[in-house]
Amino acid sequence: MNAALSDAGGPWGLPLWDVAIWGLLCAAAATLWWRKARSASLALLALALAAAFARGLLAPPALAALALLVLAAWLVRPQRPRAARIGGHVVFVLTAFALGLHLLPGFDNPRAIADVRLSADSAPMALYFNFDKPLAGFWLLLCWPLLRLYGDGPRPAAASLGAGLAGAAIAAALCLGLGLALGAVAWAPKWPWFGALWALNNLLLVALTEEAMFRGYLQDSLQRRWQAQRWGAHAAIAVSALAFGLVHAGGGARWVALATLAGLAYGWAYRKGGLAAAVLAHFGLNLVHFTLFTYPQLA
Repeated sequence: MNAALSDAGGPWGLPLWDVAIWGLLCAAAATLWWRKARSASLALLALALAAAFARGLLAPPALAALALLVLAAWLVRPQRPRAARIGGHVVFVLTAFALGLHLLPGFDNPRAIADVRLSADSAPMALYFNFDKPLAGFWLLLCWPLLRLYGDGPRPAAASLGAGLAGAAIAAALCLGLGLALGAVAWAPKWPWFGALWALNNLLLVALTEEAMFRGYLQDSLQRRWQAQRWGAHAAIAVSALAFGLVHAGGGARWVALATLAGLAYGWAYRKGGLAAAVLAHFGLNLVHFTLFTYPQLA
């Protein structure tokens, strides 16, 4: 690879190749929403991964994670024996959480923003171009046919939009209101220079992956299992919200409570409008938090 091109500044003062590869990954995520464009999404994803290997962002040990995801996709196919399908789900869940927690070797996720304080009283934040965590989201949208993308009825996209906006409003009112009461955040309107970068990354890679995992996979699976029970849908929302809260335990009890509360709103949005609504609700809360309140939290 040409060293001059590798070191050239991108639109945010970042290495041009890092921005370009991240852009390919975002484009692959954006095309996942159209089932007829799945071949294009796979091509973009393959191109992004190949470029990341060439750039050195992925090393050979990352192939083990990719192989585990391929194995899981092969095992969960409907024609496999029940034991194989169960094993495939176990492989996927373990691999997905290891990817989400950045535990698997071979991924050198570039840091786009390093230890920036967005307001005088905020804790520092960093922004990474993660190539490991989004793979779980890609797997679910490409390999899990039961995942519900949009709302039901004659206008599914409209149902998703309405549920997503309502879910975002509910989550923002509840979570940021409680965050203010707990002293986790304060009023701090802003739009930093890297706001567009953060927004694209959060919408296409972060919110998509987390909602596909906790709502499209966990909540939907529980709801199907408990569909004969009158309380099944509500219990599925509650369990997936609690699981979502617990993965935020690194931030302490406050963030477990806030994330669980947000998960309830996202779960309601998913039930009403599918994955698109849950992603919109998730991104909506994050956007309000990022632009109007202390981000990520008070120091």
